[in-house]
Amino acid sequence: MRAGNTRQFGPYRTMTCIRAVKRGAKEMEHPMIACVIRYEIDPFKRDAFEAYAAMWDDPIPACGADLIGYFAPHEGSLTTAYGLYTVDSLAAYEAYKARLVAHLGAQAAFAFARREQFIRREERLFLKPVSTLRA
Repeated sequence: MRAGNTRQFGPYRTMTCIRAVKRGAKEMEHPMIACVIRYEIDPFKRDAFEAYAAMWDDPIPACGADLIGYFAPHEGSLTTAYGLYTVDSLAAYEAYKARLVAHLGAQAAFAFARREQFIRREERLFLKPVSTLRA
């Protein structure tokens, strides 16, 4: 989404190429990309963000990503929230995006966000692990 333009909110995203990653000295059998979504939300509509986050519990895994979770403000900033999921590769991310567009639950979540206008800005950051991952 473009900064300050909630009408552009939707499932279409872009990213840069991600390379294979290593876990310690051993290359992982299945490279992983972590998508960190940073939201700037309306502090008076946190309940709407929490409802929105719950709407993704089924669509994200059903479309091929591993949902780690959504995180709403608790202490400190009242406007910063995060969503976090992983995919195996850039190709898996592209397939995930295509399935997400068609998923009825995802469509409902996007429509809810457009209607309620609680997301002021959304940024995606794609990261690769560079240290040992802990559960």
